[in-house]
Amino acid sequence: MAKPTLLVLAAGMASRYGSLKQIDGVGPNNEAIIDYSIYDAIRAGFGKVVFVIRHQFEDTFRKVFYKEKFGNKIEVEFVFQELDKIPEGFQIPADRVKPWGTNHAVLMALGTVNEPFAVINADDFYGRDAYATIGKYLSQLDNSQNDYCMVGYCLKNTLSDYGTVSRGECHVDADGNLESMVERLNIARGEDGIVTYQDESGSHPIDEDTTVSMTMFGFTPDYFKHSEKLFSEFLAQPEIQTNMKAEFFIPLVVNTLINNGTAKMKVLNSSAQWFGVTYKEDKPAVMAKIRALIDAGEYPEKLWE
Repeated sequence: MAKPTLLVLAAGMASRYGSLKQIDGVGPNNEAIIDYSIYDAIRAGFGKVVFVIRHQFEDTFRKVFYKEKFGNKIEVEFVFQELDKIPEGFQIPADRVKPWGTNHAVLMALGTVNEPFAVINADDFYGRDAYATIGKYLSQLDNSQNDYCMVGYCLKNTLSDYGTVSRGECHVDADGNLESMVERLNIARGEDGIVTYQDESGSHPIDEDTTVSMTMFGFTPDYFKHSEKLFSEFLAQPEIQTNMKAEFFIPLVVNTLINNGTAKMKVLNSSAQWFGVTYKEDKPAVMAKIRALIDAGEYPEKLWE
């Protein structure tokens, strides 16, 4: 069985958080959420971790994670997401300042990742069982193509008390395969207890028990080929040249491949607990949850001893 790779999306500027939250310590010995992710991935059988970062963060990431922590525990590589990394024949809109979103970030690993791989956000804590579950699925794929997976979470367990969040709303068939996924923005629980999301047409209620994506996906390497083609089609749309916030999201690509019959995506169930630090105010609760997991024996006091 092939050892899968973990692709960590860590190029975000953390504008809502106020600092480079990917390296912010939440553990008792200044461990970041990434540390726990890599620790869980190693014991789940992953063989390599690839970070998608910005060039301006490279020295910090190499020092803090590779040299000081887990560089001798697992193979580590870095790839870079920048605004100008687009296919030949396309121009960057004059007023565009940010890269092109999560699936653009995934594309940066083309040529570096050649085995089944999982994709995660750097600032999300997915839990030990989630890595074990997706790692087992990916390790059994070998030379399979177009056979993808994701770990689903319940929406009500992924909200922040301090602001809005974005989630992929998932529709799952009777066999546990994803039918469609819609990126919902500005999700929050109101004072009346109702959870809503907002789009260009206004505010809309959403069932708090909805299965959502927390960007924990599993893909086979053919996904890069599909993404290349679809990214070119995305950039060729006239409205993309005028919409400075348009993003090439993973759900956009996944939906396209499912709808045209190219691929299928199994929604995996996990007993793991998700939590994250979208806002600075989330950090104390995250630290308390990690402390509880350490006290329960889930993690050692010092992660990298």
